Amino acid sequence: MTATTAASTEDPRRAGPKRHRLGGLRHGAAGPLFVAPFMVLFLLMFLTPLGYAAYLSLFQERLIGGTAFVGLDNYVTALNDPLLREGVLRVATFFVIQVPLMLLLALFFALALDSGLLHLARVIRLGIFVPYAVPSVVATLMWGYLYGPDFGPFAQLSEKFDLPVPHFLSDGWMLASLANVVTWEFVGYNMIILYAALRTIPQELYEAAAMDGAGAWRTAWSIKLPALRPALMLTLLFSVIGSFQLFNEPKLLQAIAPDVIDSSYTANLYAYSLAFTGQQVNYAAAVSFLLGLFIVIFSYAVLFTANRRRTS
Repeated sequence: MTATTAASTEDPRRAGPKRHRLGGLRHGAAGPLFVAPFMVLFLLMFLTPLGYAAYLSLFQERLIGGTAFVGLDNYVTALNDPLLREGVLRVATFFVIQVPLMLLLALFFALALDSGLLHLARVIRLGIFVPYAVPSVVATLMWGYLYGPDFGPFAQLSEKFDLPVPHFLSDGWMLASLANVVTWEFVGYNMIILYAALRTIPQELYEAAAMDGAGAWRTAWSIKLPALRPALMLTLLFSVIGSFQLFNEPKLLQAIAPDVIDSSYTANLYAYSLAFTGQQVNYAAAVSFLLGLFIVIFSYAVLFTANRRRTS
């Protein structure tokens, strides 16, 4: 009886760790299985084309001798290419003008919706977000019609009231016109990110601020804005990447204003024109890699500067 009882009391304790270890193995094997579909698609759809583009950038098509290995010559040529430098500088100017305005508008709308003072807040939130659901091609075509100096409504209204016709697609206004299109598209997207971050702020902070006599402006300045810093950094990072990848809007408006937007108006458009119009696939691959490297460096510089200011 004693031996049997001892055996029965010891068996569960001996079997318990074994079951735990077996369960741990099962969980350990399940993790890679869940990640495997993503890794396969990531390898096939991202890393493989990226590696092939890197391979192409090291070669050059020549009239005599065919394809020849040139090493980093394409990258050296791209660094000294004035058209690429002008495109990058133009996009950097676009970033400086458009991104602060877009993020300020998104922040204003997010704070206004979170204040609870707006009537029909859900309808307003949906109305601000709807432009993001419109494809960029459709949005650009729509704004291209509005900008039209011959057939657009702004031009027709100006002629009706004997006012000068606004030249939104001229050389001096083109960058601002593109900024307006992109801002209209992405204010709602950034507003949703900031608004979602505001909804995660604990209610206890608002109650403590009210007990201390803080008003709406003081609460927004001392509680809401500090809590929005990570979300603002995320939207800023997305804006850096999106600005330097500007392509759809200038590509479509090029058909309306070909004298203003050429094939090198933006760096991304320049790489596309080299590959599919000029058939310079190898050089286009090098330009694309340099553009990607510049985006990584610029994004890191923005994040490093913002984090340094926050810690100081």
